[in-house]
This record gives sequence, structure tokens and C-alpha cells, in this order.
Amino acid sequence: MIDGILAFSIRQRWLVLLVALGLTAFGGWNFTRLPIDAVPDITNVQVQINVQAPGYSPLETEQRITFPVETAMGGLPKLDYTRSLSRYGLSQVTVVFLDGTDIYFARQLVNERIQQVKDQLPPGVEVAMGPISTGLGEIYMYTVEAKDGAKGPHGNGYSPSELRTIQDWIIKPQLRNVPGVIEVNTIGGFERQFHVLPDPGKLMAYGLGFRDLMTAVAANNANVGAGYIERNGEQYLVRTPGQVANIAEIQDIVIGSRGGVPVRIKDVAHVAEGKDLRTGAATLNGKETVLGTAMLLIGENSRAVAQRVAAKLSDIAKSLPEGVVARAVYDRTDLVEATIKTVEKNLVEGAILVIVVLFLILGNIRAALITACIIPLSMAMTVTGMVETKVSANLMSLGAIDFGIIIDGAVIIVENCLRLLAEGQHKKGRLLTLKERMRTIQAGASEVIKPSLFGTVIIAVVYLPILTLTGVEGKMFTPMALTVLMALAAAALFSITFVPAAVAIFVTGKVSEKENIFMRGAKRVYTPLLARAIDFRKSVALIAAAFVLVMGFAATRMGGEFIPSLDEGDVALAAIRIPGTSLTQSLDLQIAIENRIKQLPEVKDFFTRTGTAEVATDAMAPSMSDGYIMLKPRAEWPDPKKPKAEVVEEIEKAADDIPGSNYEISQPIQLRVNELISGVRSDVGIKIFGDDLDILQGAAKQVQAVIQNIPGATDVKTEQVAGLPILTVKLDRQALSRYGLSVGDVQNIVDIAIGGKSVGKLFEGDRRFDIVVRLPERLRGNLDAIRTLPIPLPPLGEQASAEVTKTALKSPATSMRYIPLSSVATVNAAPGPNQISRENGKRRIVVTANVRERDLGSFVAEAEQAVAEKVKLPPGYWIGWGGQFEQLVSATKRLTIVVPVALLLVFLLLFMSLGSVGDALLVFSGVPLALTGGIAALLLRGIPLSISAGVGFIALSGVAVLNGLVIVAFIERLRSEGKSTLDAVREGALTRLRPVLMTALVASLGFVPMAIATGAGAEVQRPLATVVIGGIISSTVLTLLVLPALYMLFRKDSAPVVEREEDEIPESTRA
Repeated sequence: MIDGILAFSIRQRWLVLLVALGLTAFGGWNFTRLPIDAVPDITNVQVQINVQAPGYSPLETEQRITFPVETAMGGLPKLDYTRSLSRYGLSQVTVVFLDGTDIYFARQLVNERIQQVKDQLPPGVEVAMGPISTGLGEIYMYTVEAKDGAKGPHGNGYSPSELRTIQDWIIKPQLRNVPGVIEVNTIGGFERQFHVLPDPGKLMAYGLGFRDLMTAVAANNANVGAGYIERNGEQYLVRTPGQVANIAEIQDIVIGSRGGVPVRIKDVAHVAEGKDLRTGAATLNGKETVLGTAMLLIGENSRAVAQRVAAKLSDIAKSLPEGVVARAVYDRTDLVEATIKTVEKNLVEGAILVIVVLFLILGNIRAALITACIIPLSMAMTVTGMVETKVSANLMSLGAIDFGIIIDGAVIIVENCLRLLAEGQHKKGRLLTLKERMRTIQAGASEVIKPSLFGTVIIAVVYLPILTLTGVEGKMFTPMALTVLMALAAAALFSITFVPAAVAIFVTGKVSEKENIFMRGAKRVYTPLLARAIDFRKSVALIAAAFVLVMGFAATRMGGEFIPSLDEGDVALAAIRIPGTSLTQSLDLQIAIENRIKQLPEVKDFFTRTGTAEVATDAMAPSMSDGYIMLKPRAEWPDPKKPKAEVVEEIEKAADDIPGSNYEISQPIQLRVNELISGVRSDVGIKIFGDDLDILQGAAKQVQAVIQNIPGATDVKTEQVAGLPILTVKLDRQALSRYGLSVGDVQNIVDIAIGGKSVGKLFEGDRRFDIVVRLPERLRGNLDAIRTLPIPLPPLGEQASAEVTKTALKSPATSMRYIPLSSVATVNAAPGPNQISRENGKRRIVVTANVRERDLGSFVAEAEQAVAEKVKLPPGYWIGWGGQFEQLVSATKRLTIVVPVALLLVFLLLFMSLGSVGDALLVFSGVPLALTGGIAALLLRGIPLSISAGVGFIALSGVAVLNGLVIVAFIERLRSEGKSTLDAVREGALTRLRPVLMTALVASLGFVPMAIATGAGAEVQRPLATVVIGGIISSTVLTLLVLPALYMLFRKDSAPVVEREEDEIPESTRA
């Protein structure tokens, strides 16, 4: 069948060319539809449930909200596990589903359960699901700021409240309509509110309580529709508007009357525009600001959406008040562009190197260009395939495409055709006629098409194990395997159609019969080496075996990491302070840090989120800040050659100048990836499970002490669980019963006075703002004022005197009697829990550590042993390990089963191709030698084993086998023609020197740009490229020297006569 295809391609050569051009054009069109990203999105399928519970302390939040919600989620179909966080005013439950679960189905299930559990939650809490975004969904951040000297509506500068109002009511509603944006999250500034601040003394003087105030505002702020009336055949709608429109109208609301004189709100309270009790704030370059974040909808293309957001923002700029600007501070497109540039540069440079090598070895520029044409053709097909299979173009998916490996098959075919054409010319002593040329080309192609296709299939088979990876590592590496497989399939298709057709059309005229200078030099070096290898074949075999053993031992001593981290070009600086640090204090410290780091010449911007944003996708305490340091482009640095690591060190030093905080340095995406993968923000997380917070904390201290002493551990921290100052108003039930009060009465008054209660809204067009009743700021923060808070007592019998008539309460009120809060309660401040984390329904505390200067694998092994020896836990408590290394473990486990299976498949393919176990084993011996070269290369460059290096080894085994296959198949053919083994080996090796050198050089040079690249994302590709280059060098040496030696060793046992007879058995029966 293959011969039929070859004959057709040569016969209909112009048609084949046209089809190839058509496919390229189609691929080019598809390229515009290809989603482009920096790294694959590896978020697991998770649904966040955020419950806002204003005023609840962490213990109450856990008991009343988190526990019921978590319990309700148990037993959901396809549930993987749940984890939760309870802290002041917020409960966050994350429900993680098994991979492959449809996110909308998962949300539907969670939503049903939330509806069931809603009745068990306290009144007044809001349950909301997090946005349908991924952990890497924060693709665009912008700040809303006023230019210097800009005047606000009141003639002075813009206040944070005004900037926040602009963000909430002008920018956000427009950005949310951008396709692909699921949520616009805001942090910073103050939400505008109207505050009614009563004076307790005046309230008592008029015999009023907080409740009266609230009832009066609520009863005087409504619009009512009253049906319609008909007059003269017209229909009039009746409405009685009563909404308050400004502060003056709120002040004039009547609460009651005293001796016929109305008592208004302004008589007992101060009304003013105020600020909400916020949970988070944002700063930029040492100033407070409002920060907006556009969140990406799952499955959208981050680059395209970020560009749309940027375009929309510049559109919105026209409708902003004068002097206010929204400026981008973080744009994912920059990283994506930089990464794609790295990949592009590597691919283009690789392609150029490949063409140069082909020309050097073939000595025929047309032939070199024909072979190189396979590159754009197979890429166009691959792009089409990627669009159809929804694989995005990113570092991982394009990172493994090596043009050298892809054109291997074509190289072998072109080389053989040229050789036969030259021989034909030489024999006939003239140029070949068209018919002769076509016949020669067909013969040349069909002679090597089988080993060439087999080689491609073998490389493809070796990539199959990667497709079996699941979880995070699956999401990382499956796209890569898919793209390589598609590229290989395309290349194989073109090498049996396009290559013969193109050779038939373009390689005309005289084909040079002399070998060019490069090949002559190579043969001059190779011939004596080959002779020696054949003479000393036993020692050659022994040396090879020894080399394999030594390198195998070295591999076991090498470290391992999951994936080398991608250099994103920006730095993330997380600051952690003592629990209980107020938001205002955190901001002061953060502003000091920003001003200090801004002095570094490489820093462009430094912006920070402190506390929790409006949508609590990332729940942080007010004492925690996530800072993003944007660096200038290298060209603008004082010293553009300075390594980034040095800049990071300088940032660390600068941050340490400002006391009061602990720091953790990472990168914007990396910070999120670690958190997403395991709920832990660092490389290793040691989770201690149990019930009692104090015991957990003691255990965590022990573990932290042990981990700190292990070499390589940095940033060792225990999660801050305790130390949040709590002011407790402890009620005395005996005293309450004496005064005839209930617990609820007193709790309500404390809640209104200190926390504030919303009693309605004030509308300005579409915008709406809360009206809140609470104590004035000067009294709220004063313990003595809280202790003297007047608590109204229930009325005594029927002592009705018409002193004050309350309009809101229609009935004539009795004279009010009060007692201070201190007579029924004590007010104490004491530290309490700061946050409570749970996983799978059990409380847990985490000790986190980052690992530097050594690999994760060995660090975790040492840490596990040390912790097991030195930390003793009471019954009912246990330790779990999480973090990045979990992926390393699960990927390694999976690969240890699948790789051997793949190698076995390769062996079977070889056996099918060569038809004898001996030959198959000979060719297969190439695999261990190729792997040793890869290990040697990693050791030389000091790169640890990682999953990406592992993928390099996989690619290698394919290439190694391909070269051996070409030589052994050729030697077998020569022997079947009746040559002695020695002659067959010699002639076979020398004839096949050119294609072997070519495939080896082409494959290794295709990876050189990747191995030495320094652009964004180069770190991820470097191990892979290094392995392939090292391995190809060693496997070429093997194919050219060790393989002939082994062949002579194992194939010379029988007498030449018998051997010849055996070899004359026809091909068909042998296979």
C-alpha cells in the first residue's frame, strides 16, 4: 500500500504539491483561532462557597456556618475532597471535584446542597458561590487613580470613597460585559455610606432607644404605589414618594414629639457621609488606591480576553470624570507575548540550524530546502489539530516540538534518493531521462520508507505514556504529547507524499556524485575508528556496559523536582504580620515597604492587595498583603546583564529594612499555582490534623523546629491560627433576669451600637448607598463608652404618661428607664483564634516551607524521616504531606508503570520490522546508551531530574532506536545479497554514515536554541533540550561504533557458508 502511495505521489506530483499548499494555508488561517497562553491552566475542578457573616468571630463562623455547609457537601457525586477556612466575618468552603467533571454540573450540585442547608444558617448571612474562573483567572489588574491636582465634585481632591464609587458604578458595569470576563473584583477605597450617629446621652434625655431611631428611618424612606384612578377616560397612576434624597432629608425625619414639639433625628444624632467597615485595601507605589481585577471565564483564551479588557478600558476612559484615570498595572498578555516570543525564537533558530546542517551534509541546496519544507507543512497541520482538540499554544505544548525529530523520516528518504540518483548517473555516464529519474526516486524512497515510518511510529509510541498522566501533571504534559504526536503524524504523511513528489519536481539536472568536504572529513575520521571498534569488539561492548552502569548509578543520586519554575519576569512579595494587626496599621507598614522598594532602579511599579477583596476569591486577613513588583524591561535597567536572582535578593534586603513583617518572595502565577494545587502556598506543606487547636499548635511548633534544621528549607512558617484580639461582652444571666431583660435584647443593642445596622438605602439615579445606624467613631473605639452604653429596660406595668409620643410607634410611650451595659455584662479583651482551616471535615494546621538550593524529592524524603522520628502526636491526630511534591510523586508512580510498557511496545515494533529477536535486541541496546548521555548532560549542567527532563528521555529513546534501525536493516539487506558479515557491517556502516549523522545533528541542533535560551519561560524547556542533545550525541556514537561491534560479536558464531544459506531465505518468509 505504501509503495502505491509513493507511486501515486510521484505520478501526480503537481497535485500533491497543490494539496500541501492548501493545507498550509488552512493551517495559517487556523493559527488566528489558536488560543495562546503562557502555561497550561492546571486548576482542578473546584467550586468556592463564600459566606459573608459580618461580625462573626472565627469560632462562631466555623460552628454556625462552615460546619453545616461542609457537612452538606458530603457525598456529592464525583467529589474529591473539601477544604475550608473560617475567619472573622467570612467562611470559605472549597469543594474540589475529580478531574473531568463539568464545572457547570459541579456548580449545579453545590447550589442544590446550598439551598438545602440555607435554613440551618443564621439569619442575615449571604451565601454566594465564587466566580466561574480558574486560579489563574486574574488576567488583568488596573488601578483607579486621580491625577495630581485633579479636583473632585466638592472642589478638593478625590477621596478613596469617590474613586471607589467611580470604579463600582462607572468602570465595573462596563467591564463585566466584555466577553470572557466573568467577574470584576474590587479592593481598596471605601464604599460610600450614609451614617446616622446617635448620641446616647441625648437619646436618654428624650427617652428614646436605638430601635426607635431605626424604626423612624425605615418608616420615612419608602415610595409607595397606590393603584390608579380613572378621570375623564384617562387613567392616572397614584404614587406617594417618600424616599430620602440627601442628608438634610434624613436629618429632618421626625422620631416623636415632646410636649407637642417634634423631635427630629438631628436633635439626637449626627448624620454624615461615612465609610464602610472594609475588609481589604489596595496600595500602589506608596499611595492608597482602588484596584480592579478582571477575572477570566473558565475555558476562555487569556490573551484575547486581556486584550479586550485593555481595549474596553481605553474606551471607558472617555466617560470618566476629568482627572481620573484607570491604568493597567498587571496584564497577562505581556507574559504570554514574552513566552511565545521565546518559543518562536527557539523554533525559528532551530529551523535555520536544521537547514544549514542539511545543506552541509547533502551538499545540495534544493534537497535541503525540500526536507526543510516539512517543517512549515507539519506545523500547519499541527496547528489545525490543536484548534480541533482545543489544545492551547503555550510553553508546554510547543516546548517539545523539535523540528529535527520531525524531519528525521524525510531526511532519510531524501538522502537515499540523492545517493541512488548519483549512482544511476555514474553508471550510465549521462543525465537520467525523466522516466529513469522517476523510477530511481521511487526505488530510493521505497527502500528506506519502512525503517523511516517505523522510526516515526516508535517515537510516537514512546510519547503515549505521557497521555496516561492525570491530575495536575496530566494537564501540564498531555498537551505536549498531543502536539508532538500530531506533528509526527503530519510529518509521516508528508514524507510519503510530499517529499517524493518534491524531489521528482525539483531535483533535476546533475546530482553531484562527489561527496562534499564535510562528508569526506567525516569518513576520514570514521573509517579507522570503525575498523578498531570491529577489531576490539569485546572491549567496546564492555566499555559501553560500564558507562551505562555508572550513569545509572549517578541518576539515582540526582535530585528531582516537579517542573522547573517559569520565570515570569515579575516578582510577588507576600507580607505577613502579627495576627490582629489592623488594616490601617498594615497599610502604613505596606506603604513604607513600597516606598523603600520603589527606590530600586529596576522596579517599575509595586502594587499590593491587603486583606480580602469584595469577592473573596483569595481570603486573606487584614494582617496579610499580596504585593506585585513589576520590573522594568531589561533595556531600562542600569545594568541590563544583571541576573534576576540578584534583583530578587536586593528586593529581599530592601524589604527587611522595614520591620514588622515577614516576607515570602515568589512570582504572581507561581504563587497561585502552588495554592491551587494543594491549598498550600509553598513547595511543601505539612498538614497536622486533629480537633483541639492548642494541641495542633503545639505539634506545629515541634514540626517547624524539625523542618528548620533540614538543609535547603527556607521560609518555614506555621499558619497563623491564634492571636486575634477579641473583645468579649460577657453577659451575666442572673443580672439579666433581675432586670427582666433577655440575652437577645442586649446583644441587639451592642450589635447596632458597635457593628452598625443598615436601615435602608439612599438612591442617586442607578447608584444606591446604605443608610447605617451606629455609634459615633469617638465612642465606638472607647471601652468606657461601651461599658456605659444605655440598655433600655422593659416598661413597668401601666405607668403611661404622655411625655414623648413616638411617631414611628403610634402608641404613647411609657417613660423609659435605662441601665448601663456594665451592670449586666463585663467587657474584656483577650486573644482568640485567628482562623480555622479544615480539610475533609477535620481541623488542620499547616507548616509550610519553600525549598531552595536543592531538589524537592530528596528534601521531602529527609523531612518525612526527621518528623517521624522527632514528633510524637496524641491519638486522634495525624500528619499529611502536601504541596508541589505530591505531583512529583504521583507522576513518577504513573510513569514507572507506563514507561516500561512503552519500551516493550517499541521492542515489539522492532521485532516486527526486523523479524528476528537478535536484531531487535541489538537496535534496542541504543536506548540505555542514549539515556546515559542525557543523564551525563544534566549532570554537567547541574540540572535536577524533573518531569520535563523525563519527557526529554522519552523523546530520546525514539531517536536512538531510529538510527540503529536504519543501519541494521541495511546490513541485513547486504547480507541477504550474499556479502560476508564483516563486509556487510563495514559497507553498511559507511553507506549509512550520512543519514545517521544527519538525523543526529538535525535532531540535536534543533534543540540547541532551547538549551541555551534565556527568554521568558526558557527554564521550563531547558532540561528537556539538554537531555535530548546529550542523549543524541551518545546514541550516535553508539550507532556508529558500538552497534557494528555488537553485531559482529553476536552474529559471527556460524560458519559463513551456513550463514549465507540462512540469509538467502526470502524476505517475505523471514518476516
